[in-house]
Amino acid sequence: MKRVHIVGRKNSGKTTLIVEVVKHLTSMGYRVGTVKHTHHRHELDTPGKDSFQHRQAGAAAVGILSPGMAAIFWPSDADQPDQSDQYDRLSALLADCDLVLVEGDSGTGADRIEVWRAATSTKPMVSDDPSIRAVITDDAIQVSVPVWQRSDVVAVATRLFELAGGKRA
Repeated sequence: MKRVHIVGRKNSGKTTLIVEVVKHLTSMGYRVGTVKHTHHRHELDTPGKDSFQHRQAGAAAVGILSPGMAAIFWPSDADQPDQSDQYDRLSALLADCDLVLVEGDSGTGADRIEVWRAATSTKPMVSDDPSIRAVITDDAIQVSVPVWQRSDVVAVATRLFELAGGKRA
């Protein structure tokens, strides 16, 4: 799976950037998948519904198929800090994507790009984590990694695509 993680502090603009990049790349004919990573416990299924009851009964995975939408739920080990096997499980479902953008998961060993805004009044994550590959911002910043202009979505999309090993977007 050709994936790049978009990381950053709360309200840094990660979601907005991902939406803009996805719109651009899909308009160019690329298939883009996204994954939202959260460190909060989140119930993805509706308690009381049939699929929820299937899971509560012990099903190893529960799928939901409806007109226009499909999903599959499986339990993950919340106590396991390394979630890389979860991405391996997702890779088969996202195999036909040219690029997968993951919002979050700053602890992954995969390529990470930080979105940063001075308005958040926080220092960039790259200050404490030099393994972050680049910072996306339109604000003045002094860091030891490349800075990509946030306002240039086409260039950002191209760089993300290339970082994932794809041909020029």
